[in-house]
Amino acid sequence: MKYALVTGGSRGIGRAVCIKLAQMGYQILINYASRTDEAEKTLELVRQAGQDGELLKFDVSDARQTLEALEAWGDAHPDEYIEVLVNNAGIRRDNIMALMPEEDWHRVLDITLDGFYNVTQSLLQPMMFHKYGRIVNMASVSGLKGLPGQVNYSAAKGGLIAATKALAQEVARKNVTVNAVAPGFIKTDMVEGLDEAALKKTIPANRFGTPEEVAELVGFLVSPHAGYITGNVVSINGGLYT
Repeated sequence: MKYALVTGGSRGIGRAVCIKLAQMGYQILINYASRTDEAEKTLELVRQAGQDGELLKFDVSDARQTLEALEAWGDAHPDEYIEVLVNNAGIRRDNIMALMPEEDWHRVLDITLDGFYNVTQSLLQPMMFHKYGRIVNMASVSGLKGLPGQVNYSAAKGGLIAATKALAQEVARKNVTVNAVAPGFIKTDMVEGLDEAALKKTIPANRFGTPEEVAELVGFLVSPHAGYITGNVVSINGGLYT
């Protein structure tokens, strides 16, 4: 069986990615930190897509929790490995820099950057040993152009983009690809509180994107057809920023 791990897989883009990968034949490991009810909904949708999955509850920013969860899965599946990793977990804590609490700075960076390290570092060696792996990191338009009120989020996603480009060069010879997807405004919980009507006027496509559109892009990047694409950042933003 083929296994894919999606961090932050209980809702939004993460849920859509879980469903897409299930449709592609993967057994889905759904990581989440708190919303068990939403994670269970995602698992049911995965099953409706024709595959099965497991729930893996841990905070990606906590190195010990992450290692224990992944080691426990490995012990239970000694002849298997996780060949697809989608680093999707992330949060927003928007504020102007002058008023940003230190906790909000660290929490956003910890989940995105420490989370990337904690999960990816644990799964890299099996991918390299088997000479096949696909890693997709969920970045953002904020990490490419920066957005006011999102200095912490922009810093986290910009760092993730740089890490994507560096890691891709380390593992390409082992047939492991590492790419980033940079969504613009996507209709999920992450855009709650934003003025959609005003923001749509700034987007050439005149609409927000859907989680399913992002999931289709992720599906292509993890497929065998994308084996010569690595170290890239693919924008999906309706023309907002090119």
